[in-house]
Amino acid sequence: MLKTTPLLLALMAAFGLNAAHAVSAVQPAPIKVKIIGFNDYHGTLETPGSFGKNTAVPSAQRPAVGGAEYMAAYVAQMKATNPNTVVVGAGDFIGASPLISALFFDEPAVETLNKIGVDFSSVGNHEFDKGKDELRRLQNGGCKLGANGIPEANSCKGFGSSAPGTFDGAKFKWLSANVIETATGRTLLPAYGVKSFGGVKIAFIGMTLKGTPGIVTPTGVAGLAFNDEADSVNALIPKLRAQGIESIVVLIHQGGFQNAAAGSGLSNASDINGCLNDLKNPDGSASEIAKVVARFDNAVDLVISGHTHAAYNCSKNTIDVTGSNAANTVSTPRATGLPNKTGRLIPVTSSSAFGRAMTEVDLTIDPISRDVTTVSANNRLVDRSDAAINSAIANNPEVKNVVLAYKGAVAPIAGQVVGTITAGMSNAANNAGEMEAGDLIADAQLQATQPAALGGAVMAFMNAGGVRSPGFVKPAAASYPYALTYADAFTVQPFGNTLVTMTLTAQQLKDVLEQQFAGCKGQTANRVMQSSNGLKYSWSAAAPACAKIQNVTLTPTDVTVYPPVVTGAADNIVINGVVQNPAKTYRVTVNNFTATGGDGFTVLLGGSNVQGGAQDIDALIAYLAGYKSAANAYNPGSAVLNKPRITQAP
Repeated sequence: MLKTTPLLLALMAAFGLNAAHAVSAVQPAPIKVKIIGFNDYHGTLETPGSFGKNTAVPSAQRPAVGGAEYMAAYVAQMKATNPNTVVVGAGDFIGASPLISALFFDEPAVETLNKIGVDFSSVGNHEFDKGKDELRRLQNGGCKLGANGIPEANSCKGFGSSAPGTFDGAKFKWLSANVIETATGRTLLPAYGVKSFGGVKIAFIGMTLKGTPGIVTPTGVAGLAFNDEADSVNALIPKLRAQGIESIVVLIHQGGFQNAAAGSGLSNASDINGCLNDLKNPDGSASEIAKVVARFDNAVDLVISGHTHAAYNCSKNTIDVTGSNAANTVSTPRATGLPNKTGRLIPVTSSSAFGRAMTEVDLTIDPISRDVTTVSANNRLVDRSDAAINSAIANNPEVKNVVLAYKGAVAPIAGQVVGTITAGMSNAANNAGEMEAGDLIADAQLQATQPAALGGAVMAFMNAGGVRSPGFVKPAAASYPYALTYADAFTVQPFGNTLVTMTLTAQQLKDVLEQQFAGCKGQTANRVMQSSNGLKYSWSAAAPACAKIQNVTLTPTDVTVYPPVVTGAADNIVINGVVQNPAKTYRVTVNNFTATGGDGFTVLLGGSNVQGGAQDIDALIAYLAGYKSAANAYNPGSAVLNKPRITQAP
């Protein structure tokens, strides 16, 4: 602020100026910056379906959303309102992708993100699905090489790169301040990125989920340390301030959910711009994202989050939605945000997943102090019915053409019928933790490894987290019996894991089943594995950790034939929590993710006589091949499948 003195006032009067003019002459206008954020793209080049502003919107009224060309058009529309725009992400841009991206090693995801105009993104856990070296390739470019050193046939299609037969790599920067290469002590990727507007710098700090090593293949993160998120952010603040940076945004792959507080009268029909119950868990405890933000230095101005696939907007313009139907009423807008370590409310946003929505954030920055003075955030649906957006795509179909090119390349595989089903099998678990989709996958993996030459397995387990939504279900317009396509199957099992068969003792088998539950042998969450035909077990929720498994019975069953044939007497491995013959051995199949300790199943690291097998998707396709015709369709309710396989004891 310019100080006025008698001499200065006299000079101003001589030139016909007043104090207000003097102040305006030297006080630069606030800098307006737009940040466009989204998260958990997962290579979703095409629409993921319909989505509503809240779950109270009837299904028939929810618009179709998403698709790379629509995301690009919405970004262009938002950019047109402010030249000071930066596009950012909060991780999981790749991995667990649809076939249209995954078949081509997620190069289509990166190419479309380049054309959408992303500047920075944090690294999510799925960026490590194929390991750190593959992540670096996707960042830097170049073809995917096979074991023989020759480029893979499905790599470097180049539909969205500079030329056919090439892959440019990401033009945006993946950021991760808390992932350290232990051999060098340096970050695997840059810790932060900086954009300058009107001479004022904004720092974007990238932060990866600290728990990533427990949910990706351990070999993919070997030699890396995943440090605490809040400590890593706070450690960077002095370094950024030394560069004159006071505007700081954190892009973090961690999140929460909008949950109704008990007795609040609020429903879980959460609006995409809501912050229901300030993201607290249903029991009132702090969400994971809230725990991290609560330790942030006061210098952090905005947090763009992800991971949970939830949409929320915890900022100064948040609303609460009440009721559970279309007649919902909306409360008065209230000041919200998640408190940092000083108690100041920090805006925290997330835009669902799969390109369904984008977060548009308008910042005002004081050019003198370089501080963020206002934050206004709004989650916008990527609505495919918007006339102006469709006109923009028609006028500039570049991104659409990239999607169509990959769609054409994948079509011969995607449309292949691999099996017929009589009813849907979702990936939703019942009270005991059993999923119908998981049962099918476990049976497929047992069939692939049951022959002696292929492993000699007598049972198989599938980790629940690897059974992706929606499961084996028909599209809305189809009917049962439904002819499943390769694309349908790949959507449920997109990770490309390989099967591993090992020998476990009865005691190890009980121990690994106990390790499904939080608090046992380092397990941090309940992760109920899906079991194959012939194996049944029960567990007690009330029992203490490492003592929940009550009974385990194996009835040897040949699943390589249909209908499956029982080949031996029932083997009661565990009775009333007691292992009957601890040294007895069994051949057990899992995928390489869990075999190497993924999802916290470290007991499996002690397995012996380990034998590798086919890819999980190949085993699934081979199993479904026995059910291709409507006359021999797969019936998930058939008695020969011996369900339920998992029960919860009192």
